Amino acid sequence: MPEISCNRVFKTAWFAKVAKKAKISDRQLCTAIKQVMEGKADDLGSGVYKKRLNDNLHRSIVLTKSGKGWVFQYLFAKKDRDNIDVEELKQFRALAKAYAVLTDAQLKQLIEDEEFLEIWP
Repeated sequence: MPEISCNRVFKTAWFAKVAKKAKISDRQLCTAIKQVMEGKADDLGSGVYKKRLNDNLHRSIVLTKSGKGWVFQYLFAKKDRDNIDVEELKQFRALAKAYAVLTDAQLKQLIEDEEFLEIWP
């Protein structure tokens, strides 16, 4: 079970566009994060989780930010692909590691640049 607190939840700008097309609301994303925290997600290691969304029609890749929160990074439809590949998983793990060392100033800049959008419960 993940032991990371849920201080803040973000979605990337790319994820936001794709989630909007898939009709996945911020409320659904907040519920999903609570479920991830309860261990109801696939732990892919090194701060990477796969969580089913939208009545199991979509899969999301969620990255932890080293106890400071969560980032919805990637979304795909189950009908379009089965899973991410090994190389993508390596890249997501590296990205989770990079997010873990973001300073508050860097995080603030990502939000101001609208690269990260904060999700409110």
